[in-house]
Amino acid sequence: MSARTTRRLNIAVLAAVAALGLAACGESPQVTVYEQGRYQGKADTRPWEGPSFNGDREAWEKALKNRGRNQSEYNRIE
Repeated sequence: MSARTTRRLNIAVLAAVAALGLAACGESPQVTVYEQGRYQGKADTRPWEGPSFNGDREAWEKALKNRGRNQSEYNRIE
């Protein structure tokens, strides 16, 4: 390998390292700006407003109670 080829290889490696080093510095800050008194997130829905209960709160409460009862081993064994 000649001195000229070695020098070119060193310059190419140095340029690649510099390019990778500068690419790591390019991240922009991800800060959310909040306005006083305004919620800017996704609106929360109540559990019974989903497609399975169609807004029927009583059916949701009944299903919740039944699920709790089925978690007891004493009630599940006949």
